[in-house]
Amino acid sequence: MKRIGLLSDTHSYLDEKILDYFEECDEVWHAGDIGDVSLSDQLEAFRPFRAVYGNIDDEKIRARYPLNLRFNCEGMDVFITHIGGYPGRYNKRVREILQSNPPDLYICGHSHILKIMPDKKLDLLHINPGACGIYGFHKIRTIVRFSIDKAAIEDLEVIELGLRGKKS
Repeated sequence: MKRIGLLSDTHSYLDEKILDYFEECDEVWHAGDIGDVSLSDQLEAFRPFRAVYGNIDDEKIRARYPLNLRFNCEGMDVFITHIGGYPGRYNKRVREILQSNPPDLYICGHSHILKIMPDKKLDLLHINPGACGIYGFHKIRTIVRFSIDKAAIEDLEVIELGLRGKKS
């Protein structure tokens, strides 16, 4: 079993509460728009870290992290990208990937909108953890925490960090 801390759209701001919430996690996954390489350095020093780059990320972050990340975690096929959409509204690039080889878990960021929903046609779970940074149009900063055990997601939690414009 692995405990996962999932975040997205930090836009160069890492709320220190996130490290407390992710203290029990085995890995941290970031779905893009990291913002500053020092933020990813901090997360890499904290826990094993997986990330993709987002549309606001510069060449340093793009050199370190891929556009798409596909891997196996505890028997679950995981696909992470930053811009992709959600069930019924995938963009063309992601729709082609998902239709040709659907993962068990599809994660993206970008919209700043928290969504956790199944895609019954492709038999996958979609998670967008929302945005945990202080920039953007979201109202509440969010992260997600869950476990993967024997190819199944357990103990999934949405954690609200507070209002967007306020630093903790």
